Amino acid sequence: MKKQITGLIAGGVAGVIDVVPMILQGLTWDANLAAFSMWVVIGLFIASVDLKINPVLKGILVAFLVLLPSAILIGWKEPASLIPISVMTLILGGLLGFAIHKITGENK
Repeated sequence: MKKQITGLIAGGVAGVIDVVPMILQGLTWDANLAAFSMWVVIGLFIASVDLKINPVLKGILVAFLVLLPSAILIGWKEPASLIPISVMTLILGGLLGFAIHKITGENK
């Protein structure tokens, strides 16, 4: 249970990091809430999934898998907006995988 709580907290931190620029850009609250909740879920999934791969790659993989359905909807209307979303997902997913691995002390 400690791993899952760590994942939720780390996901919340990643969510705040992701949402701050969105608030500064004046995006809608539904978009901000969706992004924040996505990162909380990603944190939980990273902490719960037992993939025997590098923790950074695990974080990136889980983050992009969770993003995929939303990315299809976003890309349909605004394909250019997928570039910053993908960059943030790559960076935060890798950092989240690394951080959860270090905090929980799990083996590779």
